[in-house]
Amino acid sequence: MTLDIDLTTQDALKKTVAQAAVDYTLGKINIDSIVGIGTGSTANFFIDLLASHKNKFRGAVASSEASERILKHHGIEVYDLNSANEVAIYIDGADETNQYLELMKGGGGALTREKITAAVAQEFLCIADESKWVEHLGNFPLPIEVIPMARSHVAREVVKLGGDPVYRQGIITDNGNVILDIHHLHPIASACAMEEKINHITGVVTNGIFAIRPADILLLGTKDGVKTLYPAKR
Repeated sequence: MTLDIDLTTQDALKKTVAQAAVDYTLGKINIDSIVGIGTGSTANFFIDLLASHKNKFRGAVASSEASERILKHHGIEVYDLNSANEVAIYIDGADETNQYLELMKGGGGALTREKITAAVAQEFLCIADESKWVEHLGNFPLPIEVIPMARSHVAREVVKLGGDPVYRQGIITDNGNVILDIHHLHPIASACAMEEKINHITGVVTNGIFAIRPADILLLGTKDGVKTLYPAKR
């Protein structure tokens, strides 16, 4: 599904799906719960809407320093993941999602911390507007977080996989690394295989394919309302 959506409409869809995510989350948590919060515009709408319910859960783990600042601005206590016993639910957006709820993420540069938080969470809730729905991942450039000294090596290895790596100039991740955006991988036939293959390149921290640990549920904001989707069976 490829849609042309003006930004005003897209923001409205993001706000609608963010509110649906708040409603869903409140039904899953209690006063002792730690909530995982993602990064990006849709996640920011979620944080803003969740703030009025901050007395209903203990605090949050943030997937980026940017999200941490917004959470603290709203008076929500932020925990280091190492000090959180468990994360009840992780809520985050996506740059692409398919019917299996495999995701492409990392446009905002927080892919590593997002992937770690998703791995720890008991449930991964993805929130997105309908422009992010695709048949196959890969039209959006695939972000790869890379140790700086390995940038050229990783780029050469990615070319062997058919990708066209572009160094994201002037961007340093919260972990002190750099990002390569990989173009021309579309369509990615097997997201799990590609995720594994790239992660095995020496110098790669991780890549923005979330297929080995996909989302458990997707709230998709559409012009016809919010759709609740679960991974399709293969």
